[in-house]
Amino acid sequence: MRGACALAGVTVLVVVGAGVPGLVPVAAADGGGARPDLSRFYTQKIKWSACKGATESAAEATGRAKDVRCGQVTVPLDYAKPSAGTVDVAMIRMRSSGKPRGSLLLNFGGPGGPGVSSLAQSQKEFGFLSKGYDVVSFDPRGVGESEPVSCGDAADDAEAADEGSGDAAAVLAELRKVAAKCAAESGPVLPHVGTVNVSRDMDVMRQALGDKKLNYLGFSYGTRLGAVYAAQFPKKVGRMVLDGVDTLTEPVAEQSLATAEGRQTALDNFLAWCTGNAGCVFGTDSRAARQGMVRLIKDMDEMPLQSADGGEFTGQDVVAVLSQALYSRQAWPALSQALGALLADGDPRALIRMSGGLGHSGRAEDMPADNMAAALMAVNCADDPDRPDAARIEKEVGRLQEEFEEASPVFGRSMLMPVLLCFGRPAGTTYIRDDVRDVKTPKLLLVGTRGDPATPYRWTEETARRLGSQAVVLDNKGDGHTGYLGSKCVQDKVDGFLLYGETPKSGSSCAAE
Repeated sequence: MRGACALAGVTVLVVVGAGVPGLVPVAAADGGGARPDLSRFYTQKIKWSACKGATESAAEATGRAKDVRCGQVTVPLDYAKPSAGTVDVAMIRMRSSGKPRGSLLLNFGGPGGPGVSSLAQSQKEFGFLSKGYDVVSFDPRGVGESEPVSCGDAADDAEAADEGSGDAAAVLAELRKVAAKCAAESGPVLPHVGTVNVSRDMDVMRQALGDKKLNYLGFSYGTRLGAVYAAQFPKKVGRMVLDGVDTLTEPVAEQSLATAEGRQTALDNFLAWCTGNAGCVFGTDSRAARQGMVRLIKDMDEMPLQSADGGEFTGQDVVAVLSQALYSRQAWPALSQALGALLADGDPRALIRMSGGLGHSGRAEDMPADNMAAALMAVNCADDPDRPDAARIEKEVGRLQEEFEEASPVFGRSMLMPVLLCFGRPAGTTYIRDDVRDVKTPKLLLVGTRGDPATPYRWTEETARRLGSQAVVLDNKGDGHTGYLGSKCVQDKVDGFLLYGETPKSGSSCAAE
């Protein structure tokens, strides 16, 4: 198993005697049908120490390295068979600046986003919450420093096959190779990656942190994770906020299509903003700018720019930067300048810098370069029970390509690949779609943003109905992906809820800022 030993900057836990294991929704066990014995996992104490390597560097860049410590919890690879192996889950803690009421666990989304480096880089943004909590995050199993999954370069091969061949059978053959390569590169953790198991891991973390209840702030995919926890461990839920609410019911294909449409809308809005300002490299006509963007990406895919070290910068690299930069209007001026340098001078360096800044620069050196993409694919496939057979894929792949291209001529291609890459993997769990509903928890605060390019507002409404009467919706009228970091109004209401238990009336709103 890759990275099974303790990783740099992360210390082991001390197991201290007997305790009571947490809830196990699935009754299968090592022996006979008896409840699995999880006591050794539920009696851990985290031994915090100074972070090391890239995480330490990321924390130092904020000027607050002294406030953060790293640690880990050990969880079973398979909760139904806890003796079958373990996973070490990397964690990070920002100590409270006041008198803490416990811990606040953060998940930054993805799936595939590492929490350790993300919190190390964003201490300032959560400084107010640290007045009342130790703010904690983690790398979910399969991500970052927690047994990272990888597919090597197999996904690139599949994308090339999809682009270069009209033969659906050839594409399917390549997809089978990708699934096999992902399994070989990732090792034993891959079949046990997915939201249901990560939710169980969070309950082990809750106990190890010494908290009777889980206080939680989840962004984007982290809202799916929070909802699953609320269904699995309703009596353990404390104050929970879900910001940028994910769907619990739509299959991967519909999720990807909605995201492609949302990103295209955000790109159109960006180009309208750009062409309305002096100096926009695309001119003053927003329609011509949209056509120009499509042409730019196509041309760069056909003739990538060559860097001094022999690498290539392609149209799909531009798409990757756009996908992240469009999440926040605050990034638009820098994006406009970077695109200007690319179009006017053939210089991609500013876009490349944006790619690094918008990603996770605290990535450990030994983490696979494709880990975020591989983990996103693994989790989404594990959470989706729909798995069309080869005959259906062969029949529908052409239609899917047209549908995604129509939804977004810029993002359609990149958003279709995660759908196809589930082929060749086992069907995912039905638990999220069937059982995450009508939770018996304290009030849950759900934040939906009207102009969110990744999680459409209708998902907030749909998920609130699924979760039942305990779900309270805060309607953010602004733009951007999630609300907490982009709206002072949202931030005030979320802080009030988490710190002081002030629950907004359901349907309350925050005006666009």
